[in-house]
Amino acid sequence: MEIKRLFDFPYYQLEKNPREDALVSKVKGEWVKTSTSSYVSQANAFSRGLLKLGIKPQDKIAIVTTTNRTEWNIADIGIQQIGAISVPLYPTLSPDDFIYVLTNSEAKFCIVSDQELFQKINSIKNKVEGLVGIYCFEEIQGAPSWREILDLGQDDSTQHEVDSIKNIIKPSDIVTLIYTSGTTGRPKGVILSHENIVFNVLRSWERIPEFPANARALSFLPINHVFERMLIYLYQYIGMGIHYAESIDTLGENMKEVKPHVMTVVPRLIEKVYDKIYNTGASAGGLKTKIFMWALNLIQDYDPYKEKEFLFDFKYAIAKQLVFSKWKEGVGGELVVMVSGSAPLSSRLNHIFWGAGIPILEGYGLTETSPVISVNKMEKGMFGIGTVGAPLRGLDVKIAEDGEILVKGPSVTSGYYKDEEKTAETFTQDGYFKTGDIGIIENGLLKITDRKKEIFKTSGGKYIAPQVIENKFKESNFIEQIMIVGEGQKMPCAIIKPNFQALKDYLQSKSLQIPLTNEELIKDSIILDVMRKDIERMNVGLGSWEQIKKFELTPDEWTIEEGLLTPTLKLKRKAVMEKYKDLYLKLYPEKY
Repeated sequence: MEIKRLFDFPYYQLEKNPREDALVSKVKGEWVKTSTSSYVSQANAFSRGLLKLGIKPQDKIAIVTTTNRTEWNIADIGIQQIGAISVPLYPTLSPDDFIYVLTNSEAKFCIVSDQELFQKINSIKNKVEGLVGIYCFEEIQGAPSWREILDLGQDDSTQHEVDSIKNIIKPSDIVTLIYTSGTTGRPKGVILSHENIVFNVLRSWERIPEFPANARALSFLPINHVFERMLIYLYQYIGMGIHYAESIDTLGENMKEVKPHVMTVVPRLIEKVYDKIYNTGASAGGLKTKIFMWALNLIQDYDPYKEKEFLFDFKYAIAKQLVFSKWKEGVGGELVVMVSGSAPLSSRLNHIFWGAGIPILEGYGLTETSPVISVNKMEKGMFGIGTVGAPLRGLDVKIAEDGEILVKGPSVTSGYYKDEEKTAETFTQDGYFKTGDIGIIENGLLKITDRKKEIFKTSGGKYIAPQVIENKFKESNFIEQIMIVGEGQKMPCAIIKPNFQALKDYLQSKSLQIPLTNEELIKDSIILDVMRKDIERMNVGLGSWEQIKKFELTPDEWTIEEGLLTPTLKLKRKAVMEKYKDLYLKLYPEKY
């Protein structure tokens, strides 16, 4: 069958490769499987139930879930099949943003995952004109259950109504409004059609490696984000079983249980995994640490598509047996590839993970491009560490005179919902979408250098690209999170959240006293000296105007909950600056 609309994907799987574990979620400690057949059947029941509730084509239904779950997919397809438009939302939105988005989208229903979200939405319901009802995936006393909608649709004698609507839904019809979390300002409702996302799925499929039969995917990135959502459809297209991780905190345990062949990641997760691996190896002591460091040094510049010397191959085989096999066991033992997006991944980490036998394919895209613009492929000439691969076939990507990446093609949004002014600002006169990212194309591969809006000038007129510098500094084992500041100042400086475990291990290795708290640790003269020397080391290779001469340390973890990271773990620079304005004043006291 030909796939033209998003709801065609589960039917395609049902026809070509039906699975007993099409969707798998953990419920009360047990993995619960939903077959492809049951998935489709429940989606149809949900569609019939929505029709009985009076939902019509182009009506909006919001979905908010704390964790990825099977019910989300069933509701998603059920909404699509009757021409309604889904509005997936982040659970971390503020009450004011919920009011804004639900009002702006004209949502009639809101489906939430749990009691906390039900209470959050219910408390602002009277401030959202047009919001008729709230339903919950989990059984909560006093809250309408989504199963009430399923029960309304149990009688399949009205399935012909669903089928009639399905038959008239066009690829160009709007299927979803995705409100970008953004790092500043109000969320914007990105309009995406069936065609936008279907094109992206089918073109992204051309870049994936070969997977074994009955392959499994592990999903934990927010499903309301278009990156993970697009990949869920892709997994269905290639006949994969999808397991939903319980949370980011249980990811390690879930990987060992599921033994996935593929999963999506963001750089922040890779950094945390590596820090754990490094701290374990560095603190093992004696011969174990020496072997670990030798193996790590061996793969610092590993490239899968460059010829290796015989001596390297011999050493590598030993390192793989003694060290890297344990890394792979830690991610389940059967991983074929991880796909990284959202932000630039450190080239050093990419080399190391490839060398350890855990390939990472870095890609690039935005919500407005459904999302993938380019992605690496496990093939010589189509892969480059430090790049995000070649643009997808059928997309027209070019670099503007000021370095901004421009894109045109079937997966690009038609604009922002109810915002003609913002839509007009985002496109060039000849119809290219302005990504806001700066990049270059070398040998057919795209390389991102920074966010256009994040580049700033020093008082001396020198341009600073903070992401480039931050990525370089995060290669230090002592730096966990960092933000480069200094717009309009004489020089750039850094606010740093250190890797406390690495610092404690260092003190322990020198038989020095370890301060009791992180607050004390960042004031310790030995630690400050260690950080200073490490920053001097990381400055090597940077232009004199880019080098970090001053820094301030903070004991706090930068998290989504604190409002310092977006749900895809990117820095909210304005929020970080606001939180640490006292540290900023220490860095630039002469200005005040």
